[in-house]
Amino acid sequence: MSGVWVFKNGVVRLEDCQGSSGRRKVLVHVPSNEVITSYAVLERKLHSLGWERYYDDLDLLQYHKRSTVHLISLPKDFNKLKPMHMYDIVVKNRNEFEVRDM
Repeated sequence: MSGVWVFKNGVVRLEDCQGSSGRRKVLVHVPSNEVITSYAVLERKLHSLGWERYYDDLDLLQYHKRSTVHLISLPKDFNKLKPMHMYDIVVKNRNEFEVRDM
């Protein structure tokens, strides 16, 4: 069984990567209610939260926050961004991002 652990309202559940509804998932920046439509937009939001870009791996986009041990690794092509990547961003940036059904 594969999927992503989702924490919501104190409840933990395992969702498959396609989501239980089968609808398309989008990453949303909660304070601005803006849907993240490109890596340029995402990078601006992450940078404002203290994330720095790593340039070590040519096949991935990677971001690190100095005050933590967290590393966000994303596929180079935004179209290959999957819900599991979105949930990784959400978990490491609580109250800043969420994944929604489109």
